[in-house]
Amino acid sequence: MRPASSPVPAVLTAPANAATVSVVKLTPHRALLHAAPAGSSGRRDVLAAGGVASLLVALSPCGAARAASDEEYVSETKDVIGKVRSTINMDKTDPDVATAVSELRELSNSWVAKYRREKSLLGRPSFREMYSALNAVSGHYISFGPTAPIPNKRRTRILEEMDTAEKSLLRGR
Repeated sequence: MRPASSPVPAVLTAPANAATVSVVKLTPHRALLHAAPAGSSGRRDVLAAGGVASLLVALSPCGAARAASDEEYVSETKDVIGKVRSTINMDKTDPDVATAVSELRELSNSWVAKYRREKSLLGRPSFREMYSALNAVSGHYISFGPTAPIPNKRRTRILEEMDTAEKSLLRGR
């Protein structure tokens, strides 16, 4: 048993004997405490165990997702900008427009999936502008089909967002 004023959680202190060990079982919705040691507070020990477990996962080399490098983000964003510009400027009579839209959707989906969880990128103007433009392009093609031309007003806004994103990338923002 640990003293009440000990700053070390019960999970980290060595038990006096095997009968006083708390066993924590995690379920999808909550943590349950089984065989709580005598004199323990129950929920506090479970919360301390959860905090220690999440800290260990975050500090382990394979527990955290690999953050993308800044150069990789800039390079891939420039590729997406080029693909968006070339695709939305295609003539509606071009026979390859459906293929280009399909490639653009795959590229934009992978870009969004890769970078939307990167907390370091969420505040960047380049990310916001790109995300907004890709959302507008994808929404248009989902709603109207891959061969439907983008209206001039929407195309102008998308191209302005691409220009702003590109300028932000050059400034490192």
